[in-house]
Amino acid sequence: QEQMVESGGGLVQPGGSLRLSCAGSGFRFGDYSIGWFRQAPGKPREAVVCISSGDRLAYYGDAVKDRFYIWVDAAKNSLGRHMKDLKAGDTAVYYCAAAQWCRLVTAEPTCWGQGNQVTGST
Repeated sequence: QEQMVESGGGLVQPGGSLRLSCAGSGFRFGDYSIGWFRQAPGKPREAVVCISSGDRLAYYGDAVKDRFYIWVDAAKNSLGRHMKDLKAGDTAVYYCAAAQWCRLVTAEPTCWGQGNQVTGST
């Protein structure tokens, strides 16, 4: 059974940093495009970052570019993300997810985690 389990998250002061992790089981991360999307209350899902199954490059959303960094540990089938310079606008539930292509990771993921709340305090 395919499963993704997230850890990390929490309350962060503006300008602070946070690290999130995602562990997968039942499938190989290397066979999919993997990444995170987020959803704030009353707002649609927003793509955060995705590592493409094709070129294995990371593609970041404009709102997080140069502040968020993603890495994959293929041996552990895990995904990590470091966030710095957090802002109140980053407040959302963050979901790690997998799909055949990056454009589907946010819209129609094949598998996704339970979500972790990240709150940028004001």
